[in-house]
Amino acid sequence: MHIDSSTPRARLMALIGLAVLLFSPPLVLIFDRSPAATLSWLPLYIFVAWLLVIALAAWLMEHRREDD
Repeated sequence: MHIDSSTPRARLMALIGLAVLLFSPPLVLIFDRSPAATLSWLPLYIFVAWLLVIALAAWLMEHRREDD
């Protein structure tokens, strides 16, 4: 089954793939290592990644309505 990359379904599947990649343990563990003197970057990374996924989902859903 071939899915055109311009279809809303393909865009949402790509967003799911990006979210899985952003929250995968190997990438999250990179930001989990905190230096002894400063704060951990993990909460900031999780918040920014979550914000990016939500913003992209909202943007895709708005463009999905325009494409129909």
